[in-house]
Amino acid sequence: MSSYFLRRLLLIVPTFLGITIMVFMITRFVPGGPLERAIAAAQQASLEHGSDRYSGTTISEEQIEQLKAYYGFDKPPLESYFFWLGKVFIWDLGESTRYYEPVWDLIKSKFPISTFYGITTMILTYLVCIPLGVIKAIKHHTHLDNITSVIVFIGYAIPGFVVGVICILFFAANLEWFPMGGFTSDDFRDLSFWDQLFDILNHAALPLLAYMASSFATTTFLMKNSLMDHLAADYVRTAIAKGVTFRRAVLGHALKNSLVPLATHFGNNISVLIAGSFLIEKVFDIPGFGLLGYESVVERDYPVVMGILVISSLLQLVGNILSDVCVALVDPRVQFK
Repeated sequence: MSSYFLRRLLLIVPTFLGITIMVFMITRFVPGGPLERAIAAAQQASLEHGSDRYSGTTISEEQIEQLKAYYGFDKPPLESYFFWLGKVFIWDLGESTRYYEPVWDLIKSKFPISTFYGITTMILTYLVCIPLGVIKAIKHHTHLDNITSVIVFIGYAIPGFVVGVICILFFAANLEWFPMGGFTSDDFRDLSFWDQLFDILNHAALPLLAYMASSFATTTFLMKNSLMDHLAADYVRTAIAKGVTFRRAVLGHALKNSLVPLATHFGNNISVLIAGSFLIEKVFDIPGFGLLGYESVVERDYPVVMGILVISSLLQLVGNILSDVCVALVDPRVQFK
């Protein structure tokens, strides 16, 4: 098994190189990048002075070359990529072309907020979906199962950011039960500890509903279908025939084996813990990792885009390996070769 995980770890390197080089090349050829914006801004400034002695001023070739060198466009794309990759190895993700700050400092400042939403969403999802999946499996084809299935499928059919918009319109704008967005109130620092805690939870209620909408149905039905398969297995029927109560057969035998499919997805939650959701954070104006990535793509802040890609891709690759580890821990019969 150790050799299997060693091979998986070694595969991270070529996979990471493939992901980053593809996106890096796209950023070099997509129009409207920071160089074009800088040139357009300089030309606009010249036009605004058209009535004075600066009339007719245009950006020179020398200035264009200086801008290319500043933004890293003065080298061939492949050479620029390896130059960027060399700085990544020493954890230098470059400087933002929009904020003029180190990319790593920008990303690091967004971690606590996105991590809060990611961990809370994961905990709530498992706390609700696992018991709900167990109940639906036991009460299969009852009114409870049918009603909850309709509710869960409606939530699954609507994207998370749309759920967020609906929540804002109904609960925040109309009823005014919750704030419209943000992570905390403007006077957060002046509040007491318990008031600060309530303020965070009050702001987090609607975004958490939007976060849970997308994963709620998948986790619930995965738990339900897996448990139903094991309840129909011979070893469960044999246990019941030997006098084991149905409750003990479910909780002591079938439930543990039913958790194996959920374990395969557990490692992938690592990327969700950090990355969050671009659109949900945009809808609620949450200053987290997702909103930073969204604004970086819109503003063509390529150093930040590449920095976010480095973090998210590494987390996803490591998460896939941790999923296999979770499966091996939950089910000792699994042997990776």
